[in-house]
Amino acid sequence: MAEKTMQDKIEELRAKRAKTMLGGGQDKHDKQHKQGKLTARERIDAMVDPDSFEETGLFAQHRATLFGMAGKEFPADGVVTGAASVGGRLVHLASQDFSVSGGAAGEVHSIKVAEIMEQSLNTGSPFIFINDSGGARVQEGIDSLSGYGKVFYTNVVLSGAVPQISLICGPCAGGAAYSPALTDFIIQTRQAQMFITGPSVIKSVTGENVTAEQLGGADAHMANSGVIHFVAENDDHAIQICQKLLSFLPSNNLEDPPIVEGDPNLDPNPELNDVVPTDTKRGYDVREVITRVIDFGDFLEVQAGYAMNIVVGFARINGRSVGIIANQPIVQAGVLDINSSDKAARFIRFCNAFNIPIVTFVDVPGFLPGVQQEYGGIIRHGAKMLFAYSAATVPKIQVILRKCYGGAYLAMCGKDLGADRAYAWPTAEVAVMGAEGAAEIVFRKEIMEAEDKTAKRKELVTEYREAFSNPYVAASRRLVDSVIEPAMTRRHIAQALEYLHTKRELRPAKKHGLIPL
Repeated sequence: MAEKTMQDKIEELRAKRAKTMLGGGQDKHDKQHKQGKLTARERIDAMVDPDSFEETGLFAQHRATLFGMAGKEFPADGVVTGAASVGGRLVHLASQDFSVSGGAAGEVHSIKVAEIMEQSLNTGSPFIFINDSGGARVQEGIDSLSGYGKVFYTNVVLSGAVPQISLICGPCAGGAAYSPALTDFIIQTRQAQMFITGPSVIKSVTGENVTAEQLGGADAHMANSGVIHFVAENDDHAIQICQKLLSFLPSNNLEDPPIVEGDPNLDPNPELNDVVPTDTKRGYDVREVITRVIDFGDFLEVQAGYAMNIVVGFARINGRSVGIIANQPIVQAGVLDINSSDKAARFIRFCNAFNIPIVTFVDVPGFLPGVQQEYGGIIRHGAKMLFAYSAATVPKIQVILRKCYGGAYLAMCGKDLGADRAYAWPTAEVAVMGAEGAAEIVFRKEIMEAEDKTAKRKELVTEYREAFSNPYVAASRRLVDSVIEPAMTRRHIAQALEYLHTKRELRPAKKHGLIPL
C-alpha cells in the first residue's frame, strides 16, 4: 500500500471535518427546521460576524464504554464551541447540537463548555451559551454529573467578571437548567421549555396535571417564575435580542460600557411637562417618560412581563449606556412588593458589576401591605433593594417624578443610599407617607372634634400636603439637589453622566457583603 501523500492527508482531514460538521445528519437537521428551530451551527452563524468563528474541539469524542457507548461516535460530542466577534467585539460561545443524541451532555461535552468559558474569562470577553439539550447523558453516569458541576463552578467564577448570556432554544431540563440560572440574562424562545422536573414526574409525585408548555414555556417563566429575562418568538429573534443586549454592555468588569454616537440633542422636550398627572391617584405609563429622556426612544426592557409594577432595562443617553429603573404607576400604582424588589435588586447588582450608571425614576406609594407579603418576607426582599443601591458604586441618578413615600423612597435610591444626583419634578411629593394617611395621624384629634369631619379632613389633608408633600422641603434638607422642569430632565441627566463618568468610590476591603438572600 502506497504511503499517503500530504494531499491525501489533507483530503482525509477535509472529509473528517465535513462529516463532523454535519452533526447528526441532514435528516435530524430537517427535523429541527420543521419545528421552527435552527441547528447549532446555524445559530452561531446567525449570531456572529461573517467568517469570524474559530471552532475549538471539533474532533472531541467521549470515552464512555458502558451501556452500548463503546465505538459510538458523537460528532463534536454534541456541542459546538469557539470564539468569534459580534459587532466587532470578541465573544466566546457554546451551542448544543440537538441533532447529536438529543444534545445530551456527557463528560467531554461539559468539559468543552467549561474550557471555552475559561477562555472567555482569560480574554475578558462575554460568554454566550445556546442551550438545546435533552439533559444529562445517562449512559455516562456520574461522569456526566461531574461535567455539569464543572460548568456550574465556572459560571460562578465568571460571574461579575464577564457578561454571561444564555439562549434557551430547545429543551433544557433537570440539572442543565441551573447553568442558565447562574448566568446574567436568559433569553427563551417560544419553541423551548425549561424545568427541573418534567410533567410526568410531577404527576407521579404530586398528582398535578400540567403540560410541558404550562410548566416550563417562555410565557410561564416570564409571568410566573421570573427566571427568564426575554421572550423570543424564535431562534432568529433570540439572536437579535442577544446582539442588542451585548451592544449596551462592556466586554468585562474592567472596562466601561461602549460609548456610541448617540442623540446629541439636549434641547428641552415640552412633551415631558404633560406626561405625569398632578393627581397622585391617576396612573400613567412611566415608559412615556423613559422614552422621551433616552436616545431615540430606544429602550431594551428587561423582564418586561414579570413584576410589571417596576420597569428595568438598558438605554443610552447622549451615547452612554445606562441602566434604567422606574416605578410603573399603571400597575399596582407602582408599589414595591416581593417580586419587584428582587427584579430591581438583581438588575442594580448587574449594572454595578459592569460599570453601568443607574438612572432611577421614582413614583412610589410605598411597600405593598398584606399578610401574604409579610409572610413571604417583604422585609427581607425589600432589604435587597436597600442593599443593592447602597453597595453600588457606579454613578447613581435619581429623578423623583411624583409620589415618593416612606421606606420606599429610600429603596428607590434616596440621597442617603448614595445617589450622586437627586432631581425632583415640581409634581414630586417627598414625605413619610401620603397626605391622606399622615393627616389622619397628625390631625386625628382635630378631625374627631370637628362638626363636619369630612370637610375638616379635606382641609387638613390640603394643609399637610402644602406643608410637607412637595419637593421643596426635601430640597431645603439637601435630600434633593435641584427641583427641575420636566422638559429639562434629559439635559440634567446627560450632564450628570458626563461629570460623573470618572467617579471612583472606595469601600472597606472584604470578600463580599452579605445581601439578605
